[in-house]
Amino acid sequence: MITRETLKRLEFDKILAEIATRVHSEVTRQRLQEQMPLGEMEGIVLLSGRVAEIRSLGGLGIGLRLAQFEDIRPLLETLRPSGAFLAPQELLLFLPVLRVFNDISRQFAPRSDIPLLLALEPPLKPFADILEPLAASIDSDGSIMDSASPQLREIRRAKRSLSARIRKKIEEIVRDSNIEIFLQDDFITQRSGRWVIPVRMDSKGMVKGVVHDVSSSGETAFMEPLEIIPFVNELENLNAEEKSEEIRILRQLSAWIREDAAAIGGCFETLLTLDVLNAIARFADQYGLETARMNADGRLRLAGARHPLLLMLQHQGVLPRVEALDLTLGGAGPTHKPEADQGSDEGATQALTRPLATLSQGERGSSASVMVITGPNAGGKTIALKTAGVLTLMALCGIPVPADGARSSFPLLDTLLVDIGDEQSIEESLSTFSAHVARIAAILQQAGPRTLVLLDELGAGTEPQQGAAIACGVLRDLQQRGASVIATTHLSEIIGFVHRSPGMINAGMEYDAESYTPLYRLISGEPGHSHAIDIARRFGMPEQVISFAREMLGTAGAEFTSLLAELRRKREELVEDRRLLALQQEQLNLTQRELDSRAAAMEQARREVREKAWGEARELISASRKRMNELLDEYKREKRSEIIDRLRRSEEEITAQLRPQAGEAGQGPPLEDVKEGDSVHVRSLGHNGVVLQLMPKQGRARVRAGSIELEAALSDLFAPSGKGGDRPRTPSGGAWKTDAAEGEERELKLIGLRVDEALDRLEPFLDHASLGGLREVRVIHGLGTGRLRDAVRECLARHPLVESYRPGEPHEGRGRCSEE
Repeated sequence: MITRETLKRLEFDKILAEIATRVHSEVTRQRLQEQMPLGEMEGIVLLSGRVAEIRSLGGLGIGLRLAQFEDIRPLLETLRPSGAFLAPQELLLFLPVLRVFNDISRQFAPRSDIPLLLALEPPLKPFADILEPLAASIDSDGSIMDSASPQLREIRRAKRSLSARIRKKIEEIVRDSNIEIFLQDDFITQRSGRWVIPVRMDSKGMVKGVVHDVSSSGETAFMEPLEIIPFVNELENLNAEEKSEEIRILRQLSAWIREDAAAIGGCFETLLTLDVLNAIARFADQYGLETARMNADGRLRLAGARHPLLLMLQHQGVLPRVEALDLTLGGAGPTHKPEADQGSDEGATQALTRPLATLSQGERGSSASVMVITGPNAGGKTIALKTAGVLTLMALCGIPVPADGARSSFPLLDTLLVDIGDEQSIEESLSTFSAHVARIAAILQQAGPRTLVLLDELGAGTEPQQGAAIACGVLRDLQQRGASVIATTHLSEIIGFVHRSPGMINAGMEYDAESYTPLYRLISGEPGHSHAIDIARRFGMPEQVISFAREMLGTAGAEFTSLLAELRRKREELVEDRRLLALQQEQLNLTQRELDSRAAAMEQARREVREKAWGEARELISASRKRMNELLDEYKREKRSEIIDRLRRSEEEITAQLRPQAGEAGQGPPLEDVKEGDSVHVRSLGHNGVVLQLMPKQGRARVRAGSIELEAALSDLFAPSGKGGDRPRTPSGGAWKTDAAEGEERELKLIGLRVDEALDRLEPFLDHASLGGLREVRVIHGLGTGRLRDAVRECLARHPLVESYRPGEPHEGRGRCSEE
């Protein structure tokens, strides 16, 4: 269990007090300041999730419709007995509460993006049947309004009318010349609820009326004229009726509240919860806090953490900036330890001279359950300790934390034990050391698994060697009990013990050795140094004292300081190496993306070249086929021999167009002697280019073709065209052209081809059969689904060179067609 004393030592109460300035009720303030850390993961996640939902609504510009309200629970207790009723001022306290119930219930009703808030029990109800008559009955000053009931409105109307008649009657009496001479003054007032006029004491017998009061000087008598007494008596009767009606209204309103007292009380508890959650959300938004992630494996990880009280000072302009804290404690992982003699100072020195890898955060910090922080005075050790503690408390209370929420993680704890501050007591005869010892002894009795222990200035207040020995024993005992420990100390003797002990890690506060100023940055895996002599010199200590102190310190201290400096230097080198490695990796990634982009551009260029070449080829084929059909039609009509000659000449012209010209790029053997800067033709690409780099061992060259750079095989490089020839090469017509030597063939097999492929072959076959003078040919299309057969027959039926066709005979094979 985490005690209130622990919260106070970590100044958590100050954070709660700051959050409490954002609530809307004194009762909420008290509840918030009594907030205690939760021990169940489910409750913490639920609380932080509800805060996150309120913040998400705020991000949409939607704030909870909260307003100032008072505690109504004592009034509900007052109404518990039957027949009890509340005064108007007490009923007035219900109005803001019921209005908030109504506003928030209406605000939540249509939403589906706040499931955790909607799951609050009991949900807020509008209580419109109470709110509406209450608002119509009680004014903001606590008086009962005329609209409370028709009877009350009529009574008060009659009272106002009668009061006006009484005033008018008295004014007439005052203006009477027979009375005016006896008056002390000409004003009209009231005494004891009766209307009176001021009459001189020596003339009170001259005015008919009743004396109700006398002035303090005794010179004036306040008399009620006899003429208005009947009217005033009637007014008193109306006052009595008014009072009776007001009591009836108060009883009715109180009875309605009594009927729903349990529901109203439950909703009031929900309202208090919402007010607390809203205050936390507003606090988190103001300081940019993030939702804390919890874990059940005892791991404490802080990334970019800042103490909230320091953030407040920065927000007020007191501090220019707050240094972030990175810290990792606990968690599973291998532990690497150098061997050393734990029983001697030499062993500690040997441990410190091990390679820096033995102190690396990656190997030890992730699995260590004990961290000892050393460093200079006022260097931030205690702030780091308190930051870890107070952020853990915030996380356990479901409060967002000033840290990187994605990289930070907080353990679920049973208890948090601290020894921070001086408990010296004259009354109890406790010195600083004995007070610390007593506190640590109590901590040892309570510590166990799921315990975080924070110890400030461990081993201080007594002889250093014995204090260090006790401190090492305390750390060892806490580790064996399974507790996680963060401790600060100035005793360098503890550093060697921590370095040699598995599951423990040193950490230090970074210090600028040149300016002798602390940097307030925690370095895990590297012990710090107090720099007491340097700091003393900085603050004006005489040089002779500094020199004597260095002599007293001896070479051992100097060697220790030198070792720490060497460790720091190696760490900085590793950090720089990691930075350079990250830059190299980034450059490699950039180069890879550029290569991928170029490869995609090359592939796109090749596709465009192929599509353009095939397009030109199709156009040439279409034009040639049209020309051939025209000549064949003419030949069929006229049967003249010169038509045959024209057909053959046309074929030769088409063949010449399709055949690459002499000297055209990409023809002949590949270039044998290629040098950088030569112009070449890349046959696979169909474009000219310039050789940028030769790679003879790989048999390749780097070529720039237009704006594209690519690698090509040397065997793919040919002499460029005479005109620069950057046009794609035209594909040959060998796929469809029938050579003259094949003109004697009488049979065409189309089995297995698609319709469009078959027709592309059938057209040139018929053309060349006609040119060859064949009278009959065979076209074999197979069976299949019949689509190819139908397409072939349809083509033969409309072809100008085909006079007739017939299906194949059984002895010729089914699925054949003949042309006569």
